[in-house]
Amino acid sequence: MSAQQPYSFFHSVEQSFDKAAKFTKWDPGILEQIKACNAVYQIRFPIKRDDGSIEVIEAYRVQHSQHKSPCKGGIRFSDEVNQDEVMALASLMTYKCAIVNVPFGGAKGGLKINPRSYSTYELEKITRRYTSELVKKNFIGPGIDVPAPDYGTGEREMAWIVDTYQSLKPGEIDSAGCVTGKPVSLGGVRGRKEATGLGVFYGIREVCNMHEVMHGMGLPVGVEGKTIVVQGLGNVGYHTAKFFREHGSKVIALAEYEGAIYSADGLNEEEVFQHRKKTGSILNFPGATNLAKNTDALELECDILIPAALENVINAENAPRIKAKIIGEAANGPCTPEADEIFTKKRILCVPDMYLNAGGVTVSYFEWLKNLSHVRYGRLEKRFTENLNTHILAQIEGLTGKQVSDQERAFIKHGPDEVDLVYSGLEETMSAATREIMDIWHSNPEIPDMRTAAYVSAINKVATIYAELGIFP
Repeated sequence: MSAQQPYSFFHSVEQSFDKAAKFTKWDPGILEQIKACNAVYQIRFPIKRDDGSIEVIEAYRVQHSQHKSPCKGGIRFSDEVNQDEVMALASLMTYKCAIVNVPFGGAKGGLKINPRSYSTYELEKITRRYTSELVKKNFIGPGIDVPAPDYGTGEREMAWIVDTYQSLKPGEIDSAGCVTGKPVSLGGVRGRKEATGLGVFYGIREVCNMHEVMHGMGLPVGVEGKTIVVQGLGNVGYHTAKFFREHGSKVIALAEYEGAIYSADGLNEEEVFQHRKKTGSILNFPGATNLAKNTDALELECDILIPAALENVINAENAPRIKAKIIGEAANGPCTPEADEIFTKKRILCVPDMYLNAGGVTVSYFEWLKNLSHVRYGRLEKRFTENLNTHILAQIEGLTGKQVSDQERAFIKHGPDEVDLVYSGLEETMSAATREIMDIWHSNPEIPDMRTAAYVSAINKVATIYAELGIFP
């Protein structure tokens, strides 16, 4: 990519795809079909602002692949949204779902607005109008295309979407499954909010528990004691920092768009979050040092760097200055292909976004299944499990003549709640995907990095479906 050409996120994804395709056996035609975006819906609609003025909103929904239905992917509100970005994110969703064995095609949505510039009432009007436009063109539905939260959106926006959909599709029994990331009271699933950050933690922890990988990098096994830098204190960055800290890691720096802070003694993400809520900035946090620029945090000496904000933050220009030993891509596309080449030379392990931040879509899958089954997880088996465990424990205590502590008793007797089952399913998904990617990487010494191995995994799974369907003889 020459210096004159603007950065294209979609081209960057295609570059990574092509790099991996060389390590697969599939016909070039199948590979071209997998790469292509199946449908791009570009929307313009007017809304009336609170001051009476009319504004035209630019919006998109891209369905990258329908090799499995429904399509799945978040909706972001950002003034940086453009068609190239939404196409790239939709394609990443296809590969992400394939890697973690979630049966969805990839999709993504975006509205070119800065949500901070609009009132709650204006945002509701925009979200509801966007939803009605998707319904008109059959770009949303529990068996067609299922959106979710992304950058700039959350439970509130998903509640507006499901309510609008249900008003336009009366009597559709599975209508709650038209969108995920909803409030629990509207059919959401417990554990969804922290899912992406928890998935990032599970994925990195699995890598850190691999003796040969850690030995090769000169690091001890496990996450305990490792130093962490997190860029972004939104939902994903906050929960990633929280789970690492709770499992014995030390979060030495946090960065946000207004700046970055550093403390060798470690930072508590909740305390920093409350400080930011109170002052409007993470800067000047008691006991921490302000860094000159927010991007300075990326270049600190640390064991694990977690970019959890936007794409293209680590590129050919700053990658040579990265000192982290492991990079965990919690955001979508934070490292460019040029940065990957530099990491390979520097022997920095980059754990790729396309599966590492799949916690959100994995738990969205659990929510979708919950909506289709119309029963919450754990409702049928929780009390049965507790009664059975109580009986087994009583028998063992009677036979041995010994009593367990009250704390152990409570743990053994406990039947799974919904959030326990969601966490368990997410842990299994992330651990299995990590091992699968590592096996592909280590089985072919010519594969240069973990991202390429992840793409190989995704390509093989999607292409196998096309081949088995007989679409390509």
